[in-house]
Amino acid sequence: MTTVLLTLGRLPLALDLARGFSRAGCRVLVADPFGRTLAGASHHVARSWAVPPPATNSAGFLAAIAGIVAREAVDIVVPVSEETMHVAFLRDLIDARVRVLAMPPDQVIALHDKAGFVRAGLAHGLSVPASHPLGTPQAHALAAAGAVVVKPVFSCAGRGVRIMPAGCTLPDCDTAAPAIVQRFIAGHEFSSCSLAHEGRVLATMVYRGTAMSGSVAIAFERVEHPGIADWIARFVAAHGWSGFIAFDFIVDAAGLVWGIECNPRVTSGLHFWEPGDVARAVLNPTGHAPVRVRRQRQLQQFYACLTETQLAMLRGRGWRDRLARLLTTRDVTWDWRDPWPFLSMIVTAWPIIRMAMAQRVPFGEVATRDVGWYDHNATPDVAAIAGNTLRS
Repeated sequence: MTTVLLTLGRLPLALDLARGFSRAGCRVLVADPFGRTLAGASHHVARSWAVPPPATNSAGFLAAIAGIVAREAVDIVVPVSEETMHVAFLRDLIDARVRVLAMPPDQVIALHDKAGFVRAGLAHGLSVPASHPLGTPQAHALAAAGAVVVKPVFSCAGRGVRIMPAGCTLPDCDTAAPAIVQRFIAGHEFSSCSLAHEGRVLATMVYRGTAMSGSVAIAFERVEHPGIADWIARFVAAHGWSGFIAFDFIVDAAGLVWGIECNPRVTSGLHFWEPGDVARAVLNPTGHAPVRVRRQRQLQQFYACLTETQLAMLRGRGWRDRLARLLTTRDVTWDWRDPWPFLSMIVTAWPIIRMAMAQRVPFGEVATRDVGWYDHNATPDVAAIAGNTLRS
């Protein structure tokens, strides 16, 4: 039996992956800084562990994951979200036979880097907005000419992103937290999720957010957009990419597709695929079995949408549309064959709820704060980690 380790369990993405791998005949394990998680509540998960948070203790996180891989004879390690940038360093700490579903760290971090992604897009002849480092004359000229977006080089869930009008005064440059200034593209926003193997796209899902919590989509609608799918296929082929990769796009009034960000990991588009098909495609990427699409065109994260509906009721506006969507849209976690993750979500999500309340920010913006990659100087000393692991 193949043993699969998911390196995050708190998100609905992890639950879909756990169910899929289990139904494909695998033994599924979960590691997460929160010992009790959404995916861990599923009967499809054999065992869960609490591990150090990689955002503040990447070395401890990697050592813990490597230990689980060795003790449990793990065959495949599958990162789930923002911890992907840390998991990419795992290869040198584990047996070479173990497959890590992530590209090498230099490639992963280069695309997680907002400036690095723009450079890659330009190198491949793909449409990306003009972007320059904050604090440079080119950035000031870009802001003088039109509206711009200022975004940290390393961020997720829209944290720190600001849209600023033409002629604005740009914020001061912070060398400890570099940022870019990017031309603002007006148009319709779309997101994607793709699974690829050695430069060949196995499946692509394009979707758009229909309800938001802060800057994070909590309800989604799948769409068909051949132009976006072609953009993705060209990028994946140019990089020889294997594993999950995702992008955010703007399609302007002329229909031109602009890639504005890359997420070298799984995103919410995963929910629109049949979980077992995704698992089988990961297990046998050279096969040609199709990854089928679920029949639902719209999905939601129920509890997050419930919270936003309640807030709209308190504000006295927009709540009727939110309530109608809440009552008619399928939840991403509910499965009558595996009901406990949905029923226990308030308990398993409590650490995130507590942080959101304490920091007064939306749930989605804190859900991955402790696992992300935010520091360009954060590269872990893999040799030291390996030495400490051997001594222990």
